[in-house]
Amino acid sequence: MKLARFASGEGTSIGILDGATLLDFRSAGPQYRDWASAYEAAGSVEELVASLGRAKKQAKRVPYDYNLLRAPLVQPEIWAAGVTYFRSREARETETKTKGIYDHVYSAVRPELFLKDSGFRCVGPGEEVCVRADSKWSVPEPELCVVLDSSFRVVGYTAGNDVSSRDIEGENPLYLPQAKVYRGSASLGPVVTTADEIPEPRSLGIRMRVKRKSGVVFEGEVNTSQLKRTVEELVGYLRRSNAIRTFTVLMTGTSLVPPDDFTLQGGDVVDIEIERVGVLSNPVRQLSD
Repeated sequence: MKLARFASGEGTSIGILDGATLLDFRSAGPQYRDWASAYEAAGSVEELVASLGRAKKQAKRVPYDYNLLRAPLVQPEIWAAGVTYFRSREARETETKTKGIYDHVYSAVRPELFLKDSGFRCVGPGEEVCVRADSKWSVPEPELCVVLDSSFRVVGYTAGNDVSSRDIEGENPLYLPQAKVYRGSASLGPVVTTADEIPEPRSLGIRMRVKRKSGVVFEGEVNTSQLKRTVEELVGYLRRSNAIRTFTVLMTGTSLVPPDDFTLQGGDVVDIEIERVGVLSNPVRQLSD
């Protein structure tokens, strides 16, 4: 199932994207007031899918409109994995003044994991992702994102944009938090596809297109089969001596890195499409402070 949040006449509803229709579950029971309540009542993604299937007849049918969609999860904590594709290793080794460290991370047993966002800086479909005011070299990073429950079980998958300031991180690896964590530096959506529909996450096509007034200024595609590390491996390291809340998100890294002479500009539109998930589209805003 494709779990969604969307604007409705009564505020924000949760439901399922079913082809060209949104099924609004707001009237199907009190447990469907938000995804956290629905999941808590179900206890597992399998039972959540089953309960939604049983409640379908009570759901209100709404014509699908992308502009109605909101971030599929409310303020999720977002973790990210770095240097999980060879292209990412190349790009970060090129940008950095501290040579060799990303070669080591790529080949090391332990992956790079870092906290991308505590949740409230993240935006949803159609909302603005941002470029830092003090960055001259910023790029979008399309990533397959794993949605986890508090027991580190996979609930499903969504698309993410891990916007990054390459010049700031390149100046010093210790500046990574400033390069990665700021207002509007992440987006998620358009939906969460439940794990039963994606039994093999390492066989998904990822495409990205950046549009500007002059036309398309970057486009590329990759397949998650090029991931060096498995989802299970990344989740296994995330859970070590750690605790998370249900609907924590783990970004798995990117292999679509624009050329070194490319930087995002205000007014650009970034479209990220992941097979079996859908298209996450965000305009870009240049911050001034």
